[in-house]
Amino acid sequence: MALKVAIVGLPNVGKSTLFNALTQTAAAQAANYPFCTIEPNVGDVAVPEPRLDVLARIAGSKEIIPARTNFVDVAGLVRGASKGEGLGNQFLANIRDTDAVAFVARCFEDSDVTHVEGRVDPLADLDIIETELMLADLESLEKRVVNLEKRAKTGDKEAVVTLRLVKLALAELEAGRPARVAKVSTEDQKAWRMLQLLTAKPALYVANVDEASAATGNDLSRQVAARAAQDGAKAVVISAKIESEIALLDEHERGEFLETLGLAEPGLNRLIHEAYKLLGLQTYFTAGPKEARAWTIPAGASAPQAAGVIHTDFEKGFIRAETIAYDDYVRLNGEAGARDAGKLRSEGKDYVVKEGDVMHFRFNV
Repeated sequence: MALKVAIVGLPNVGKSTLFNALTQTAAAQAANYPFCTIEPNVGDVAVPEPRLDVLARIAGSKEIIPARTNFVDVAGLVRGASKGEGLGNQFLANIRDTDAVAFVARCFEDSDVTHVEGRVDPLADLDIIETELMLADLESLEKRVVNLEKRAKTGDKEAVVTLRLVKLALAELEAGRPARVAKVSTEDQKAWRMLQLLTAKPALYVANVDEASAATGNDLSRQVAARAAQDGAKAVVISAKIESEIALLDEHERGEFLETLGLAEPGLNRLIHEAYKLLGLQTYFTAGPKEARAWTIPAGASAPQAAGVIHTDFEKGFIRAETIAYDDYVRLNGEAGARDAGKLRSEGKDYVVKEGDVMHFRFNV
């Protein structure tokens, strides 16, 4: 399962610069005027995972296959987008097919880069974006109510559930709150996701700062962090300009450049890892002579569910999972050493996969 994140923001906040850095391409047109990105750009990015290199070396793997994250660069929103201003609603639909939304807020001053609102105020920017998404959700839900009520009166069970959830979402939106704050039961989660609400998606706030603030942030980014804490969201400080420079360097030069900036790792790595945390995702590995590979699963997934990410037949015919903790695999120099030391475990259908497990599945065809 590839994580898919929409990058959303007002024009000229550094959104497309960030996207370019993420994908290490110039696929998104970064220009100093609104609406330069008309169609959504989609970038496929490898999830940073240094453990894969270690596993590949121990297992003698010919190929290393990381997990992937898709980033969607959505055209800049403006005030009134939900009512047709700027490019209007045509690109709001591009957000619906994503797992999470990264709200990029401008936290830098630059007289050469105009702001569509004529000022630099990241909290106001976030309010505009959230408002436009809430208005789009309101319009979408209100259109469904009459038809759902008619179907519910006929005893349509699906319509009854959907109508109840639509009213739950409407209550939050009409009170000026995003749909993500609604209390939804575990049983209703699937039907809730089917509503495809923009404001129900988990939110990640990205404070785009100037180069000098990349390591420590600044007063504006701290405002964004406080807002994220208040909203129960995650926040990441990134200098999109620096990240775009880092993306062009080779691995050795990248490390030296980061060190001079006082950064332990690229901000883009932190962005991806925070998105994983936000969505409750984790990684397990398969390793052998052919390949070492990282797989993404929800935290709490069972062994059969983890097997199903590789192929549905693996889940259907699951027998058992031969499992080694990552630290044991490394310390004991691979599968043979782990087996000899009694650290290779045979786990059944009820086993809950742990972060970093190295696994091999037995299944019936």
